Amino acid sequence: MPKQKKIEPLVGEELLKKVKELENESKEDKAKKCGYYTVTKNGIERVNMMKFLNALIDAEGIQLDSAPNANGRGGRSASYRISVQSNGNLLIGSAYTKQMNLQPGDEFLITLGKKHIRLRQVDADDREGLEAEEATA
Repeated sequence: MPKQKKIEPLVGEELLKKVKELENESKEDKAKKCGYYTVTKNGIERVNMMKFLNALIDAEGIQLDSAPNANGRGGRSASYRISVQSNGNLLIGSAYTKQMNLQPGDEFLITLGKKHIRLRQVDADDREGLEAEEATA
């Protein structure tokens, strides 16, 4: 059996152009005619739809993966767990404050429960009420 030469799959603009030409064909035929298939040892042609569809997505410029941070650095993801530090402080990291769009100077009310600490952001209305309470106390 003569060995067929490996056909190179189309990518980018060439892929988009070819798919447009084949608009009346089935998905499998489009993938095959664009080079997204392999021939098994038994001579059976297998269409690789995932590679074909991924190549189409890339050719269209669609970004499916999440974009890296604005500064391009990876780092750890927020775990929503913190530990009391050796000096007794609880530190809330910048990942949380960025997620909530907090700015320096934003204020919070702290409420203690038996086994929880609740932080509630103080807005302008709350601030006026607190100042009134503090003035009468």
